[in-house]
Amino acid sequence: MELGIIGQAVGLFAVTNIDDILILSLFFAQGAGHSGATRRVVAGQYLGFAAILAVAVAAAFGATFLPGSAVPYLGLLPLALGLKAAWRAWRSHRNGGVEEESGTGGGGPGPWEVAAVTFANGGDNIGVYVPVLATAGVGAMSVYAVVFLILVGVWCLAGMFFATRPVIAKALSGWGHILLPLVLIAIGLLILVEGGAFGL
Repeated sequence: MELGIIGQAVGLFAVTNIDDILILSLFFAQGAGHSGATRRVVAGQYLGFAAILAVAVAAAFGATFLPGSAVPYLGLLPLALGLKAAWRAWRSHRNGGVEEESGTGGGGPGPWEVAAVTFANGGDNIGVYVPVLATAGVGAMSVYAVVFLILVGVWCLAGMFFATRPVIAKALSGWGHILLPLVLIAIGLLILVEGGAFGL
């Protein structure tokens, strides 16, 4: 029975987080060559997913920290970060390719930036996780939580793997400063529009 729950948890995580691998690859590529950048991306991914899991578990027990009507507005987080990244890329281009430090003490994305994008992008995951966790019972819920947290690490390794493949790394180093803002802005707009925020 426990193996069945583990299999269900793996499937549920994979289906709801497949897009995170692209975003993680972009974050890892952005931090390439910067001291501690990998650690900050991994920490941010864990922070963001832990927040998603905490909200889902609380909601499964009947506490609603995040009303359903608020979820679409989470799209404002990646939208704002995408616009910030676009502005930074434009300034860097104007300064002759000299990239400004992001204030993280070593360049690349900061853990709170990664956490904000992870949480906003996973806002719809909460709606999927809540009914599953609510019907799972405490024991099975613990199994789901452990499997999810292990898979966050696997996802980080996959993102690092893709970001360091020569062909992909070359593409990301040449186009990552454009791709990251575009992906974040697109995610933000998608969350806002699909959720009907601002009457969209």
